[in-house]
Amino acid sequence: MLTLVDHLGTTGGAERLALDIATRLSPSRFRSTLCASRFIDERSHTDVELQALERTRETGVAFLALGRRRRIAVLPWRHLAAYIRREHVDVIHAHMFGSNLWGVILGRITRVPIVVAHEHTWSFEGEPLRRLLDRELIARWSDAFIAVSRADRRKMIEIERIPPERIRFIPNGIVGQAPTPGRDLRAELRVGSGPLIGAVGALRSQKSYDILIRAIARLRQDRPDLHLLIAGHGPEKARLQALISELGLENVVLLLGRRLDVPELLAELDVAVCASEFEGSPLAVMEYMEAGLPIVATRVGGVPDLIEDGVHGLLVEPGNSTELAAAIDDLLTDRARASALGAHARERRRREFDLDVMVCAVEALYEELLATR
Repeated sequence: MLTLVDHLGTTGGAERLALDIATRLSPSRFRSTLCASRFIDERSHTDVELQALERTRETGVAFLALGRRRRIAVLPWRHLAAYIRREHVDVIHAHMFGSNLWGVILGRITRVPIVVAHEHTWSFEGEPLRRLLDRELIARWSDAFIAVSRADRRKMIEIERIPPERIRFIPNGIVGQAPTPGRDLRAELRVGSGPLIGAVGALRSQKSYDILIRAIARLRQDRPDLHLLIAGHGPEKARLQALISELGLENVVLLLGRRLDVPELLAELDVAVCASEFEGSPLAVMEYMEAGLPIVATRVGGVPDLIEDGVHGLLVEPGNSTELAAAIDDLLTDRARASALGAHARERRRREFDLDVMVCAVEALYEELLATR
């Protein structure tokens, strides 16, 4: 089977899950290949991407790079079509819109028996062309269209008008990672012993880090020793840095970039935050849950599937820095309640959102669809 994704890596949720699925499929039942269409060569990529490449090698997964430099580049797809025919691929599993689109086109041209499309975050009310392609091309030509949250599945049915029987709901999952002991990250980052708020995720507008930064500016009025750590990289970095300077928070809000030590980072936090405008089923929130952290998250997408308000964390409306600040302050003030919420969140993550459970569900889907062929 062949997993198709734009980028190779572990920082984006979709890319990370594509890698997880490709490298954790049962080797006795599936011969796995991971194709990253935008991967150029090893010299031009980050340590995170190279770490992901090493993981494919260690697990015996074949890796194919198409070297597409632009979205409109079409010729590299010929190499993938040739590979599919040569290796007699039985299943193509594509992740995210671009790969979903090309996955169903190539799959049907090369007569692959099963094509699975995987939607990781649905937020396309204002994009009629995207909705049309999802419904008339991807959903129609694929054998199954996976949604990662009930909210995403509902929007795909109600807004895109995709037939319900075409959509499969498979929740995301992660592997719990314990922090490596012995480091003093607070000292390394020079944030002192005051309250430490944190968020993990790519620096994209979707994540609404500007709202979180404004919430921190409010909280600093009464909590002058408070700091915010944001771990991630992306196109919003310059805009966020300008906002930090505008609010005079240069020594308060730290943009840490890509991190390979997320478990150690989470272990130092007092509250973890997801302030996103929209989400599918965010892996970062699952990591917060695994770390047993008090969580404040926005009531969007699949987040309420993970966090029941007042049980596993606190939910707030998106785009409201005042409400976000108040919820963070509540958890910093009532530490006993915060600890209880974190413990309940960890228990739920381990019970319901485990990576092996997700991979088993994907394997079962492949075999069910293959049996019909």
